[in-house]
Amino acid sequence: MKLRSQISIFNVITRLLLILILVFTLPMLIEHVVYKHIDKTLLEKKQKFIHNLGQAEINEFLNESMQSDTYASFSVLHDEFILLSKLGDKTQILKSVFIDEPRIIEGQQDDYRILQYTFNYENNAYELEIGSSIAEIRELTFMIRIFTLVLLLAIVLVTFLMDALFIDYLLKPFYKIIDTKIRRVNDADSFNFTSIKSHSTDFRELDEVLNQMMQRIEDHFKQEKQFIANVSHELLTPISLLKNRFENLLQHQNLDDAVADKIVASLRTLDVLKKIINNLLLISKIENNQFKQAEPVNLRQLIADVATEMEDRLLEKSLVLKNDFLDDYIFEGNKTLLYILFYNIISNAVKYNSEKGTIQISGYETTDAYGVSITDSGKGMSPEEAATIFDRFTRIDQLQEGQGLGLAIASSIARFHHIQIMVESSPGKGATFTLQFPKA
Repeated sequence: MKLRSQISIFNVITRLLLILILVFTLPMLIEHVVYKHIDKTLLEKKQKFIHNLGQAEINEFLNESMQSDTYASFSVLHDEFILLSKLGDKTQILKSVFIDEPRIIEGQQDDYRILQYTFNYENNAYELEIGSSIAEIRELTFMIRIFTLVLLLAIVLVTFLMDALFIDYLLKPFYKIIDTKIRRVNDADSFNFTSIKSHSTDFRELDEVLNQMMQRIEDHFKQEKQFIANVSHELLTPISLLKNRFENLLQHQNLDDAVADKIVASLRTLDVLKKIINNLLLISKIENNQFKQAEPVNLRQLIADVATEMEDRLLEKSLVLKNDFLDDYIFEGNKTLLYILFYNIISNAVKYNSEKGTIQISGYETTDAYGVSITDSGKGMSPEEAATIFDRFTRIDQLQEGQGLGLAIASSIARFHHIQIMVESSPGKGATFTLQFPKA
């Protein structure tokens, strides 16, 4: 999952948690504040009612209640009431208590916040109840909860969109670094050292460190390639001198046959050594970009030329080469190097094939590439062997001739032309090399 998605998901989760907390706590806080206000109002009404209360007023209230021991007064909307009841002549302890209880007033039941106050007056005990309806409080709390939920969801949606836009803007240099400086770079020579513009110090520092690292890698690569080129070139001269001397010795009339055989063997060794050095020089020149690649090459004709040159080797093992490469496809590249590329792969298919086996060459076109597959009916390779087959001096079969540089050269030529080269194989089922030529 990308960093921008992770940050967005984290922001959404934290905001949703905040919403849940506010949805449950905010109404409780509001309810607490409202109750405090109601309690204060009830206490004020009690003080006002009790302040000038005397026996005459008590008798008057009780007389108004149809000669009973209880006086009741209700507001028009039944949202408040006052209830004064005579408890008897037993002395009561003065106390004020707040309770939430339902009351039936004129046939209508509602929940009330009630202040119960007991007091004594002239050897009589009384209880005063002052109530205020809490139905509106609960309705208000419910409305606040809904309003809070809708408001916070709207805030989350707006802030999520703003965060997504800001994160995209913030991470744009990061993805540009990945795209232009890592993903598209196949070697140090093609690395883009141009600084990426960013308002973030972190990304500028990342870009700078990446440039410094690639500069060091490029310097090491150049030194290594130059070393290989110099050593290879310097070795060719003494090898040529030795070869000339051995060839001159072979021309001597009195040369013993045993000595002649040793000289011939030494010449073969020198030839192998010379091929290795020439191959290393070729790889070095390819990796140092010493070849031009802007040349139209007909792949079908190029493969036909390689197949023609392979005829003698095919006949030696009675191999059948099936070429389904029927369409012409023009690729801009270096014809000599591409010839070596196909020659090495097809030569490898011949070398490791079984007697009277087959080699199938096919061309096909995809949306963004042109593919060439070369399949042989040889003994195949294990996945571990296939993973190292393009490494230098790697030989799958030690009994076969060669220096293990053919596929390493093919891999270097493929990288030089930005050709993707892959191999699929399993023991006993041959191998398929696939080349993906990028379209212009």
